[in-house]
Amino acid sequence: MLYLEHMPAPPLNRFVQVLWYARAPQANHTRERILPSGHTQVILNMAREYLLDCPEGQPERRSPPAMVVGARSIYEIVNSSDMADLIGIVFQPDGFPVFARDRADLFSNRDVDLEDVWGTPVRGLRDRLRELPSPMQRLHCFERFLAHTFTAPLLEPRPVHHCAVGYALQQFAHTPSVLTVRDVARNTGWSERRFSQVFREQVGLPPKVWCRLRRFQRAVKQLHAGADVRWAELAQDCGYYDQSHFANEFRAFSGVDVTTYSANRTVWANHIAAE
Repeated sequence: MLYLEHMPAPPLNRFVQVLWYARAPQANHTRERILPSGHTQVILNMAREYLLDCPEGQPERRSPPAMVVGARSIYEIVNSSDMADLIGIVFQPDGFPVFARDRADLFSNRDVDLEDVWGTPVRGLRDRLRELPSPMQRLHCFERFLAHTFTAPLLEPRPVHHCAVGYALQQFAHTPSVLTVRDVARNTGWSERRFSQVFREQVGLPPKVWCRLRRFQRAVKQLHAGADVRWAELAQDCGYYDQSHFANEFRAFSGVDVTTYSANRTVWANHIAAE
């Protein structure tokens, strides 16, 4: 197994959190449950001409090899064979609209063919990436493609972005258990309704859901690290009212309970064996 991350140079890093490459051709299980992070991603399969869509309780079906994975508020199931040779992008929470020239919430909890967003240049990009011999060369090639293709919108004085959303994301990151959406909206000078609308369009999810996901992700990271703490203490540390609140929220986002996550976790915090 191989996993690499590459942080892009400015100005891409304002909108792209990380470029990543994964090679895991021999998983011990057929399917994996991917937990929601709230970030929009792009994924390109380098190994074959399709990705496998695995809707729970339904037969697998083939999807295009390059996809936009919209910001998710619930888990998804993937076939582990897709991870034999993958490259992708994790966008900053409010970064994707610049690359779509559209609202992020139009992609939320959906997988969209990347060609429908970026057009036929996606085919040439995949061909170039597959010809390169090393993962780092692929990552640098991907970065150059993004920088060349999106230079103009990235450098616009006011790209598809609003500073109030950036302010809110910072506040939610620093004090997620203290500030409410109403508090942050008031500080931006907008009504809560208007603020929530702009946040959803920029990030892909309503601000209340985003804050819940941040709490959930904090718990996931501690569990994945093997934190030897009692559930009640973990719940309190992550900002939940009590252990019952923690258990209900964890299942709502992941589809499993905490003990199942701990027993089936993989090398990646947001992946657990589904079979």
